[in-house]
Amino acid sequence: MGRIGVDIYPLQTGVSLARVETFGKFLGGSATNVAVAAARLGRRAAVITRTGQDAFGAYLHEALREFGVDDRWVTAVPGLPTPVTFCEIFPPDDFPLYFYRQPKAPDLELRTGQLDLAAIADARVFWMTGTGLCDEPSRSATLAALEHRAKSAAGAAITVFDLDWRPMFWTDPGRARPFYTEALMRATVAVGNLDECEIATGECEPHAAARALLDAGAELAVVKQGPKGVLALHRDGTTAEVPPVQIDVVNGLGAGDAFGGAMVHGLLAGWELEHTMRFANAAGAIVASRLACSSAMPYPSEVDALIEGRTPGPGPGPASPVGTADQASDGDA
Repeated sequence: MGRIGVDIYPLQTGVSLARVETFGKFLGGSATNVAVAAARLGRRAAVITRTGQDAFGAYLHEALREFGVDDRWVTAVPGLPTPVTFCEIFPPDDFPLYFYRQPKAPDLELRTGQLDLAAIADARVFWMTGTGLCDEPSRSATLAALEHRAKSAAGAAITVFDLDWRPMFWTDPGRARPFYTEALMRATVAVGNLDECEIATGECEPHAAARALLDAGAELAVVKQGPKGVLALHRDGTTAEVPPVQIDVVNGLGAGDAFGGAMVHGLLAGWELEHTMRFANAAGAIVASRLACSSAMPYPSEVDALIEGRTPGPGPGPASPVGTADQASDGDA
C-alpha cells in the first residue's frame, strides 16, 4: 500500500537533465516496486494505490498486469494527474530525484472507506510506507489498515513498515515522528536506512536504532547501512550483520525496493534471518547494477547466481517487463 507513478529515467548516465536527449518510461513508486520485486520471485502480489484518470494511469495498469501484480485495488482519482518522477544518474552514488506530484498525488487520496479491509487482514504480508502517513486522507487510511490488520490478521501474518522518509512530501516534516510511532506500534517488521531510523526513533547508531525500533513495537528491525551492509535484529535475540555485495553501480535507485521484495520472499519462505538478509542484499545489488527499477527486478536464479559468486544471467524470461500470474506461487504479499 503506497506510492505509484511513472519513472522517466535518462538513457544517458553522467549527464544533467538539462543535457539528456532520450528517456525511458517505467512503472515506479516504492511500494509498487516492492510488489513487482516479490512477483518476480514467484509470490502473488497486489498493490493498493491510486492513479490519475489519464493515459499514464492506463499505462500503470498495463505495466502492473505485465509484471504479474494484481491491480484490482488501483483506482483513479479524477482531476489529479498521475505522478511522474525524473532522476539524474551520476554513478556510483549520486542519483537526484525530481518528484512531480502537484497539486496532489492520487496515491495520497486513499480513503478508509474504500479499503478492502478483509483482503488486508488476509494477506500473509502487508507492506506500508512512511509516505502514506504524510498527508490526509492517506494517513488515516494507512493507520486504519494497520489497526484492522493488527486486530484481525492471523498470528503468522507479517506487517512491514517501510520507513520511507521523503521530507519533501510533508507540509511540516517536524510532525512526522508521532505518526511513525503510531505505525510502529502495529507493525511486526520495520525496515529503513539510518536517516529514516533517526526520524522514526531519534537514534542513528545502527544497533541503537534497531533496538529502538523493537522497543517501539516491531518484532524484527532491519537497518540498511549502504556501503556498510545491513543489520537485522529480532526480538528473540537473533542478529544478522551482512556486508554489502560488491558490484559496479549503474543506478542505485530501486535497490532498496528490490531488497524489500526479496526480504518478503525470505520471510514467507521461513528462511533463517542471515540467509534472508544475504538474499535481499544480493537482489538490491543486482538492481543497482542496472538502469531501471521495476523492470530490473531479478528472478530467483539471478540472485542465487550472485550469492554463489557467479555473474547473474538472464532470468527465465525476457529482461523487459514480464511476470504473469501463472508464475506465482502460493505466497501472498
